[in-house]
Amino acid sequence: MGRDVDERKKRAALRKLRKAAELAEQGKGPPLSDWERQFLEEVEERIEKYGSAFADPMKGDEGEALSALQRVKLKEIDKKARGKARTGFKQKPGPGKSDKKASFASRSGPRVRNIDDDIEEELPETPPAPPVRKPPILKAVPKAAPSDPPSGTYEEKTPAPRPSGRAVFRVIDGGKSEPES
Repeated sequence: MGRDVDERKKRAALRKLRKAAELAEQGKGPPLSDWERQFLEEVEERIEKYGSAFADPMKGDEGEALSALQRVKLKEIDKKARGKARTGFKQKPGPGKSDKKASFASRSGPRVRNIDDDIEEELPETPPAPPVRKPPILKAVPKAAPSDPPSGTYEEKTPAPRPSGRAVFRVIDGGKSEPES
């Protein structure tokens, strides 16, 4: 009840598993842990029985014998069996120290603005000194001679008297006409 896995990929995966186990037996590197030894045995057994070592199609390609994570773990076990040290996280060189970088190596982080730099420390504000005010100087304004207002200026007029009583309604000709029948 296995999937259709390419025979070449199946043989290649089995060859890699057996090679890693064989190298671990030779003892070139540190001995494999119980978990790693069990991992190699179980994955080999699944590949021989089902054709692939994983069932969930989301974990790897349909035609592959190993899932993506199984492939990564197998590569780590193979390196350990060969005696090559596992590379961990490396520290970046400090400023002024050059590091040989390939053109595809990750660049330094983006230049971003720190919002804490915008906040100014609040200093206790001292109110500004009130301006010195002098007492106002009061003077008498001389009276201007009365003159006649120029013509055309505003004059007070009383409004025309309003008619008293009820309003008168007028009928205007030309309104809505009645249909002629």
